[in-house]
Amino acid sequence: MEKLLELSYALDTFYFLMSGALVMWMAAGFTMLEAGLVRAKNTAEILTKNVGLYSIACIMYMVCGYGIMYGDGISSWLPSIGFLSADDNTVAAVTAGGDDAPYYSNLSDFFFQVVFVATAMSIVSGAVAERMKLWSFFLFSVVLTGFIYPVQGFWKWGGGFLDQAGFLDFAGSGIVHMCGAAAALAGVILLGARKGKYGPGGQINAIPGCNLPLATLGAWVLWLGWFGFNGGSELKISNVDEANAVARIFVNTNMAAAGGLVVALITARFRFGKADLTMALNGALAGLVAITAEPLTPTPGMATLIGGVGGVIVVFSIVFLDRIKIDDPVGAISVHGVVGVWGLLAVCITNPDASLMAQLLGIGVIFAWVFGASLLVWAIIKATIGIRIAEQDEYEGADLAECGLEAYPEFNKASD
Repeated sequence: MEKLLELSYALDTFYFLMSGALVMWMAAGFTMLEAGLVRAKNTAEILTKNVGLYSIACIMYMVCGYGIMYGDGISSWLPSIGFLSADDNTVAAVTAGGDDAPYYSNLSDFFFQVVFVATAMSIVSGAVAERMKLWSFFLFSVVLTGFIYPVQGFWKWGGGFLDQAGFLDFAGSGIVHMCGAAAALAGVILLGARKGKYGPGGQINAIPGCNLPLATLGAWVLWLGWFGFNGGSELKISNVDEANAVARIFVNTNMAAAGGLVVALITARFRFGKADLTMALNGALAGLVAITAEPLTPTPGMATLIGGVGGVIVVFSIVFLDRIKIDDPVGAISVHGVVGVWGLLAVCITNPDASLMAQLLGIGVIFAWVFGASLLVWAIIKATIGIRIAEQDEYEGADLAECGLEAYPEFNKASD
């Protein structure tokens, strides 16, 4: 019996670690997607931003974020401050048996959770692209990943008041994706639009990205990584029921992405008269965000429909935000925020344990906390060191102004 428990422990720990590695690979997906959807003169800066934010997230979540999110808490509203410990004695607890025994390594749990907080911060990166100061962004990354994200994570996944109220968010449509979008929206409001994006009389000027093959590769990488994001959130795979659950989550995740892409592509064809690749890519991501709140209970057909609705929503949301002059170069606020809300509400369709009031409470609380706290932090940074690069630097590109190099120097010289 002891050997079977040890084997189960090893298998579940390995599954957790491999799922975390897949989610970590999503950082590459966000990096490539954003690098393809910005102009060439801002590519090196967006690459620097993404590798930097991932590393900052890892350090801050180790220093205090994980302890805040999964500590005992002072109350169901107020988390406690804690620090990650490498003292991992879960093997003894597992081999001793009992229903309360952990079934994976504590450090594998930390690794899986830390890549989630990096995902939330990656969402902010794309929305504020092409005009934000690099070091101001990094400073905000410290606060979001170390404090803002863990607090709202504690309220649900740490056993806080949202969990007690019955709020359901399986893998993070709200806790990860809407959180990142709310922080991004606060930053974009204070930052303003890119120069030349909006003209007089409500004119909207398209600013195409420099590398659509790269953006498409990024979307594929994100699609792949999402199997770890949702599948790993089952937390266990070492028995028949859990293995079947993981298989269902994988299928539903894939079908939601497919549904989102197809419906977004069709919607764009009717709305713009063209098969817009960027809308198709965002449609796939919207489907993935939508199913993330509950990938286990739907049938594959229902998962496809949930993703398809996300595909419709994201097209009209991107258009609407442009009309009200919210400049989001990659559509991150629409994909992760607006569709994240839809995903949380869709839980009520497929999960009989879901409560509409609990879902609305979770949506309202997470958005209010993250948006309000982020707006305050962004405002403080703006008032002290500033958040926007100079107009001349924006014209010449953030690559030279912030990084002192170009991503495509030969191309730029040839074009001169």
